[in-house]
Amino acid sequence: MNQSAPLACEELVRPLDQLDPLYLEGKWALVAGSLSHLPYLEKFKQRDSATVNFFKNTSETNIFYTRSIFLGNKCQYSSYNISLEGSSFTFDGTDKSNLTANFVHKSCHGCMLMHMNVESGKRQHFYLFSRRRELEQKEMEEFRTQMECLNMPPPAVMDPIKELCPEKRASVPAAQTEEKTKGQKD
Repeated sequence: MNQSAPLACEELVRPLDQLDPLYLEGKWALVAGSLSHLPYLEKFKQRDSATVNFFKNTSETNIFYTRSIFLGNKCQYSSYNISLEGSSFTFDGTDKSNLTANFVHKSCHGCMLMHMNVESGKRQHFYLFSRRRELEQKEMEEFRTQMECLNMPPPAVMDPIKELCPEKRASVPAAQTEEKTKGQKD
């Protein structure tokens, strides 16, 4: 029995020890993602593109970002406040026992991995974002291996030539809470 495989998986899906909030600032394009709940994964595959845009914050623990999804020739925007602790984060206003989330170790330069466990692991979401729209084959292979380590379906990969939504400049974060999407955070 090969003992190195579990250790390799453990390293591949290890949460970051600490995340520099400055690293997050700016726009990130969704490159690929997977959801363990197949109906949500099918819905996820319908989007043409998606981005997250993290804004400069005055706090190192409270971070504001907007999400855009290009679906059916329309852009959908939502805004979130998250509380950061190390590499773990919670969405403000959500039941912390219902959702755990963290940023995951990655070897891909200019990439960001978000892993979310919903309802004590009943549902997982794993997203790969990058400053680049298209990644090298070895970077995508690592992401696919991470999906296998988490026993998740193969990822849906975004088409890098599909249009991104134009940036929607956020105003005061407190005023954006009305745009929050209740429930699923896909």
